[in-house]
Amino acid sequence: QVVLEAVKIDGGALEFASQDLKANREVVLEASKQAGWVLCYASDELKADKEVVLEAVKISGQGLYYASQKLRDDKEVVLAAVSNKGIIIKYASKRLREDLEVAIAAVNQNKKAVDFIPKNIRDSDEIKEILE
Repeated sequence: QVVLEAVKIDGGALEFASQDLKANREVVLEASKQAGWVLCYASDELKADKEVVLEAVKISGQGLYYASQKLRDDKEVVLAAVSNKGIIIKYASKRLREDLEVAIAAVNQNKKAVDFIPKNIRDSDEIKEILE
């Protein structure tokens, strides 16, 4: 209960929680709502939990870096992440780096994201228009 209250105030407090609490869905979900990067402390099981990861990447797109491979290939998760931090597209699955909608969201958020999308997508009229 003490750790749960602590992560509600400062998600980074998850770093100091026990391994059991880092695997506790309620605790990690609350921490993720405060600081998305705290996924780095979560158990592998919770890094694969869509709801937890989605909350994290909405706060900090950087959370995608810690997400499971499966969730790096989930369009809803990746769109939320790149809308928050465009260059995080480099950690999305190859399939989603090649998705025009995802690429547009990433480049709209940060033009440097264009460096992490395939040439055929980079050369699309939609991306070129954003970069002009």
